[in-house]
Amino acid sequence: MIRSRVRIPRLRVLAPQLASQQRSLHSVPKLDHDYSEGVPGLFSPDGFHMAWTQQMTYTLDKLNALVAGTDLETRDTKQILHATARDPDQAPIFNHASMAHNTHFFFKNLTPAPKPMPSALAADLSHSFSSPETLRRELVLTASAMFGPGFVWLVKSPTASPGSGSSSFSSFSSSSASSSASSSGLLGGASEPEPSYRILTTYLAGTPYSGAHWRQQPQDMNTAGAHGSAAGFIRSSQRAQQVAARPPGALEVVPLLCLSTWEHVWLRDYGVGGKKAFAEAWWEVVDWEAVAEAASIRARPGFKV
Repeated sequence: MIRSRVRIPRLRVLAPQLASQQRSLHSVPKLDHDYSEGVPGLFSPDGFHMAWTQQMTYTLDKLNALVAGTDLETRDTKQILHATARDPDQAPIFNHASMAHNTHFFFKNLTPAPKPMPSALAADLSHSFSSPETLRRELVLTASAMFGPGFVWLVKSPTASPGSGSSSFSSFSSSSASSSASSSGLLGGASEPEPSYRILTTYLAGTPYSGAHWRQQPQDMNTAGAHGSAAGFIRSSQRAQQVAARPPGALEVVPLLCLSTWEHVWLRDYGVGGKKAFAEAWWEVVDWEAVAEAASIRARPGFKV
C-alpha cells in the first residue's frame, strides 16, 4: 500500500500562523482619564457607558466591516474621512470614520479635575469673542439651537483675514484684526496677524477639516459630495489628503474643541429637552490646558520701553 507523502499540518501548528494573519483594525481609543464611575458633573456611569463605550464600539465595528480588505483598513479615522469625503459611493465609510473621530475629539478634551482657562488662551479668545463668557454663551446657544444631531466646534484659523468673523454670531475678529494691524503700524514694526477663532457646526457626522469640506455638512442635511459634482476628482485617495486638493473656498482651520449634540450623548442623563443643560455642564469640565496646547498659545512678549 502506497502512502501519500502529502502531510496535513496539525491545527496547533496553523493556529499561530492564522493568529498572526488576523488584522487588528480600529478599536476604541483609551482616554486619558478613568471614567468608569462617570464624568463628574457631566455624565453618570450609565450615561458615559452609552455615550462613549457603546457608541464607539458600535461605530468602529461597523467601520471595520466596511474597510476590511481595503487599503483603508490600515489608516486612522482622520485619514479615512479625508480619503472618502469626495466620493458619494463611500459615504457609509466616511460617516462611520468621521463619527468615530468626532466622538473621540469630544471626549478627549474632558477632564475630571477642571482648571480655570489659562490667561493666555483667554486673552487670545477675547480677540474673537470679546470674552470667554461670550464664547461660552455662543457655544451653548448654538448647541441648543441645532435642530438635529451633530457637533459644535471651536476652531482656529492660523491668520485672520480682512472682514472675517469668528462665527455667524460675531464680528469681533474682524475688528480685532483691524485694531491689531493699526497698533502694529503705530509701533512701526511688522507683527504676525492675530489668529481668528470661530464657531462651526457640522450636522450628523460632518467634519470641520478643510481637506474634507465636501462633507462639512454645516446645514441640517446629509450632503453627498456637493451633489456628486466632485465625484470625478476622487480616483486617488492619496490625492484627497494633499493640501492642494482642498475644495474651492474651504477654510483652513484647526479644530480645538468639540461638543457633541447627538441625543445618545445627553438624553440618558438630561432627559428630553435637556440639551442646553448638558451643554452648560459640558463647559464646566473642559480641559482648557489641552485646548491651549492644541491652539499653540504662547505667552505674549512684553513691550520694551
